[in-house]
Amino acid sequence: MDNVVDDKKVNQVVDSRKGSSAGEGVPSEGDGRGYELPLLLFAGFRTLIDRLHAELARQGHPEIRPAHGFAMQAVGARGATASEIGRRLGVSKQAAGKTVDRLIALGYAERTDDPADARRKLIRLTPHGIDALRRSAVIFDELHAEWAATLGAGRLSSLESGLRAVVPPDAFRLDAAGWLGGA
Repeated sequence: MDNVVDDKKVNQVVDSRKGSSAGEGVPSEGDGRGYELPLLLFAGFRTLIDRLHAELARQGHPEIRPAHGFAMQAVGARGATASEIGRRLGVSKQAAGKTVDRLIALGYAERTDDPADARRKLIRLTPHGIDALRRSAVIFDELHAEWAATLGAGRLSSLESGLRAVVPPDAFRLDAAGWLGGA
């Protein structure tokens, strides 16, 4: 990992088995220290998201950010109100509204009248927003293929199967940004 300050890891974890900080008796690869698992999972997630956004920028979407992707997924194919988007993201209606305003300003979404209730406004994705999501899907497939080439298709498949076995079905939520921010 690249979290290095003065040649020492920023995340200094006490090795409870030896009573010393990680550094003395640093675990070698494959020692299975529990604290490394969430760090490695997060670093893998971050690597995929960073690479996705670099490629999206190259393909004509330089202004899109990870939070925008979560918000566009929360808008969905049929559109949603700001309150619904907030619930799906695990943030307040006001916070969702700010993100929606930014998506609208960037041309990824628009406000429209709700055909079922004229008092409500729906947020819908524009063709520009749909293009970004379609490109994201293709890029994720390419990144998946790169990981398969690096790890081996069987190992990657086993990793994915293993994660599916330990991750509860309701864990696939869009509120990662709110969760990470403590909301």
